[in-house]
Amino acid sequence: MAMIYDLQLRMLQWQSTRLHFKNKPAWTMSITKQTMNNEILYILLPDFAEHEMVYLAQAVASDEFALKESPKYVNKIVAPTLDPVKSIGGFRMLPDYSFDTMPEDYAALVLIGGFGWATPIADKVVPIVKHAIEKGKIIGAICNAASFMAKHGFLNNVKHTGNGLDQLKIWGGENYTNANGYVNAQAVSDANIVTANGSATLEFAKELLLLLENDTPERIEMYYQFNKQGFCELFK
Repeated sequence: MAMIYDLQLRMLQWQSTRLHFKNKPAWTMSITKQTMNNEILYILLPDFAEHEMVYLAQAVASDEFALKESPKYVNKIVAPTLDPVKSIGGFRMLPDYSFDTMPEDYAALVLIGGFGWATPIADKVVPIVKHAIEKGKIIGAICNAASFMAKHGFLNNVKHTGNGLDQLKIWGGENYTNANGYVNAQAVSDANIVTANGSATLEFAKELLLLLENDTPERIEMYYQFNKQGFCELFK
């Protein structure tokens, strides 16, 4: 009952906030939109794992009630070209940017896993990640994308995880020199780099949401627990 009451209270607070923004002058809303124009770029290669981006993208664009009217961040898709990129499940995603047209400035770079990271097209992502690290951007890499990070030495100075230490060693070869920095965990966040194994889509989202300060830590934890435990468990 306490949790149901808390949810009802949050709904009232949210409705009050919406009314507050609706009553603001138009020029104030315009300034708000300009200052919140931060893009999260999702790198998708052919045969990407679509499920690995869902929890993060959903939390960025909506809350538990509806789409956000003025989200802090905006989700954008980056692919090798502007042609639709196909997922493992057969869905076709229309990119917002290609590797050639993507912006130099953004809030975060998120590498979504899939089979494409084992193909030559992945080499084109190397300078993109180098640039992001040089600029101190938040970077996320999950599943095979974490193995790609190991392959190119991007995990040599941070604590990290992935699809097992053995896979990181196989992919990384001589370029991977930080086996001692491997953590056997679902997701690891260190120095603005979040890594995760392929089964840790929710943990991956949680760590990135915390780095991005997408919401308060308490609300991010609530989002995590709701999706981790499920409605029936939380409200029994």
